[in-house]
Amino acid sequence: MLDLLVVATHPDDAEISVGGIILKAISEGLQVGILDLTSGEPTPHGTDAGRLQETAAATKTLGVQWRENLNLQNRKLEATLSNRRALTNVFRKTRPKMILAPWSEDAHPDHVRASQLCDDARFWAKLSRTDLEGEAYWPPKMLYYFSVHLRIHPKPSVVVDISEHLEQKMQAIACYESQITTGRDQNFPTVLDDIRDRARYWGWAIHSTYAEPLNSREEIGVNSMSGIM
Repeated sequence: MLDLLVVATHPDDAEISVGGIILKAISEGLQVGILDLTSGEPTPHGTDAGRLQETAAATKTLGVQWRENLNLQNRKLEATLSNRRALTNVFRKTRPKMILAPWSEDAHPDHVRASQLCDDARFWAKLSRTDLEGEAYWPPKMLYYFSVHLRIHPKPSVVVDISEHLEQKMQAIACYESQITTGRDQNFPTVLDDIRDRARYWGWAIHSTYAEPLNSREEIGVNSMSGIM
């Protein structure tokens, strides 16, 4: 059973978007997992073998307890019934208390379909009298993280302070050399500069140093005043 499951369309999405939240959760003793939906390949400078090595290095840097890949088709990801079944089975297997999924408003079609898949699979996970694997389970909370492909100014539901974890997050992202540095202009501002600056902006928004935003389609409740102070 996982406390937190991050569903990532491609390897590196989780690290870029919520790497700090992942590290914060682990530091608080929570069981955290990442499910990559596709290999992320082909890309201009990546290979299947290289991407696996980069993912393994990033996973080790984060200290994530569980990570798997559904090996769905990259660039052609669709919210099909078979893909929904595969994702539902993971939800019923890992039984996460909270799921972090891609936000549906994005320029990348795979991210849009991944967001729909998460919504659909969450509903299917609670169904009884089916041929799905495992026992019926309703993941109680699903929040959404924002992609980097669409230059929007989102209005998040919650912003999480990751100040203590920013440098380790950046180290995990840097593991994806084929995506972050190879073939890219290394003059300021680089991809890493942009990621750091966005974290600084959200930190500024909540009077901290660095932070990451999340959105919710449902109301977020707290059971202690310390959760909002």
